[in-house]
Amino acid sequence: FPYTTLFRSVSQSRYEAKDAETKVQKQLDGIIVKIDALIVEKEKEIMSQTLSDVLKEYSNNLDKCINHTVHEFSNIRAGKASPGMLESVMVEYYGAPVPLAQVANVSVPDVRTIMIQPWERNIINDIERAIINSNLGFAPGNDGNAIRITIPPMTEERRQQLVKMVKQEGEASKIVARNYRKDTNEKIKKLQKDGLSEDEAKDAETKVQKQLDGIIVKIDALIVEKEKEIMTV
Repeated sequence: FPYTTLFRSVSQSRYEAKDAETKVQKQLDGIIVKIDALIVEKEKEIMSQTLSDVLKEYSNNLDKCINHTVHEFSNIRAGKASPGMLESVMVEYYGAPVPLAQVANVSVPDVRTIMIQPWERNIINDIERAIINSNLGFAPGNDGNAIRITIPPMTEERRQQLVKMVKQEGEASKIVARNYRKDTNEKIKKLQKDGLSEDEAKDAETKVQKQLDGIIVKIDALIVEKEKEIMTV
């Protein structure tokens, strides 16, 4: 009788131990499933953030491309007087070069004339010298109080040359924009290799193409606008 009781007690203990191990294993399996889910979720979050950064960088680069195009077009003189024609002129002021706009008022009294009125009369010769040395092709007139620059009318041949320059600059900007698209798509493909889903990658590439299409339209509009400005007599 004692042996039977002991056997039953041992058997019950073994059963309870096995049952406890089973419960522990189930709990462990559940925890592992949750951890795996958290890992997948975090990876997706990280990849999404990285993709967001790539697309943001792409947008910023396209904006820079447009700004550069606008700046380059502004440097192409269309025969109409503009203060912007002198923005690159640096004047020696108390031993340091400073932009012309910081030492004088630059205005346009008519479409053929730029007027420079120095804040300090004693630097007028320095301003005249700076304009001549800037190699902009201007012949400033100095009357001792102000400087006048007369913009000569352009010939038809010169206008056509400038239009050609505008188109070339516009095409160069388009090439830069397309290169940004290429670089961005390569980054997206790399992200896909690192875990980005195929659907997310395709969606991102579609967005990249749409942005490029929009930039090309803007550049074409800038070209048309600049051509019109140049050809207007």
